[in-house]
Amino acid sequence: MHAHQTLITNFYNAFQRRDHASMAAAYTPDARFSDPVFSDLRGARIGGMWRFLCEGGSDLQIMFSDVHADDEVGRAHWEATYSFGRRRVHNIIKASFTFEDGRIATHTDQFDLTRWMHMALGPAGLALGWLPPVQGLLRRQVGNQLDRFCEKRGIG
Repeated sequence: MHAHQTLITNFYNAFQRRDHASMAAAYTPDARFSDPVFSDLRGARIGGMWRFLCEGGSDLQIMFSDVHADDEVGRAHWEATYSFGRRRVHNIIKASFTFEDGRIATHTDQFDLTRWMHMALGPAGLALGWLPPVQGLLRRQVGNQLDRFCEKRGIG
């Protein structure tokens, strides 16, 4: 198994254990992360996001598969199941990575935000979740929650 494939496998094993510290340690100090909600996180804020998600998801379950990597790039399929309020969410994510010095330099997660909003918000998410202004509002609200979380914990 390629070392970067092992890195990704260990990353998702840590996620299954909610070991956000090990997840954060997998990234370079100047790493970049993006997904449909957190569009541009850098450095320590990436670890802050994983801590935010790990500590906030009391019933979070992670499954992953199809991990592939070489010297430059990697990819994985992962799924997260958790409660969002009183609703169950089953998010299906396609991850891609680049590497530098044996760590993750960039990490991009892709998923269907409209589908997520339908699961998380019910009929309102189905009716409005596809609208860019509604998606922008979600990004701002979650971004503000992450900002407050990181400020309280002294995360850069």
